[in-house]
Amino acid sequence: MKILALVAGIAGATALAQFPEASTQYVQRLAGAVDELSVVVADFDRSAEAAGLTRYQALDELTGTAFLNARNADMTRTLTRFDALNADLAQLRAAGPVQRLFLAPARFDSEIGLRTFQDFQPALPVTFSGLSFAAIGFLAGSVLFALLSGLVAHLFRRSQAA
Repeated sequence: MKILALVAGIAGATALAQFPEASTQYVQRLAGAVDELSVVVADFDRSAEAAGLTRYQALDELTGTAFLNARNADMTRTLTRFDALNADLAQLRAAGPVQRLFLAPARFDSEIGLRTFQDFQPALPVTFSGLSFAAIGFLAGSVLFALLSGLVAHLFRRSQAA
């Protein structure tokens, strides 16, 4: 049982220790997306300004034909996505590893997240945060195993007594 508890602890440590690096890679990919969207937004804003319009006036001008209506919807989505991703990036950059763990569900963009995890390669953490997460994962894995094995033993003893 002690060996199984150790294995469970090591599995928990290995899994949780990956979070700091995975979140760093996610933030880097998020920053790249924000950088690329900022080029599109800046280009749109320059075009609007050159025509003497604000961003929102320029969007209002994009109507009248099927193409212009579709372009309006595209730009509206792009501007909304840019604002949301930019806000997420600011929050995640300001957060430490533990804060990111709690911010991640609310600040997770599934498209960027999927691409991040497709490229992610697990590694041995040697940073303070990686080792801290590994220690917490080891404890969580060990405790979870102890709780589950205790529950199974209790149920087994109970069924033997009946």
